[in-house]
Amino acid sequence: MRVEIWSDIACPWCYVGKARFEKALGAFPHRDQVEVVHRSFELDPHRAKDDVQPVLTMLAKKYGMSEAQAQAGEKNLGTQAAAEGLDYRTQGRDHGNTFDMHRLLHFAKEQGRQDRLIQILYRANFAEERSLFTEGDERLVELAVEAGLDAEAVRTVLADPAAYADAVRADEREAAELGANGVPFFVLDRKYGVSGAQPAEVFTQALTQAWGERPPLKLIEDGGAEACGPDGCAVPQN
Repeated sequence: MRVEIWSDIACPWCYVGKARFEKALGAFPHRDQVEVVHRSFELDPHRAKDDVQPVLTMLAKKYGMSEAQAQAGEKNLGTQAAAEGLDYRTQGRDHGNTFDMHRLLHFAKEQGRQDRLIQILYRANFAEERSLFTEGDERLVELAVEAGLDAEAVRTVLADPAAYADAVRADEREAAELGANGVPFFVLDRKYGVSGAQPAEVFTQALTQAWGERPPLKLIEDGGAEACGPDGCAVPQN
């Protein structure tokens, strides 16, 4: 079974939702047969790469609230994150463009390091004092190396704006086609969708239902062709 997760590194509920989903997946009896794929979704796709501002300022401007109200919201998010065992800095974080991070996540998927990289990027954005947006490409190189990727290969990807750009845009178009207008958005076997950072119990129910409705394998008879089994291999008679 495949679970696809549309998310953005700048999305705090994606950070929390991933932890809740993983709690459900960890207790799922068939977890070893579940493939998890992370898909791209930018909350702020038109923001320039060098346009970085404090999270509280961004929230106040975007939602027409005071910075005190924005701070209260961040404190609530910090409480929600802590309940999932996550560190969350409620002050001093920055907000910026995440397109290059999504490009790197597609590269990391080819290397079998996608889930590790997204976890490291979440941690860097929500839990660490250093900004994920103001230190340039070398900050991303450092984090990608921590995820097990080759530094020079990562620099090559970052230096080419076209590298994996089409893959990011394709994910975003697909999200729109599926009706995802916010993240996190979970799609199970292209049959069920779960929107938002739902409680772990909801993900458990979705995994169980999707698994239970998988169609049984239809065997095409092969006319008695030789095969191997627990008792050994058939020996050709002719």
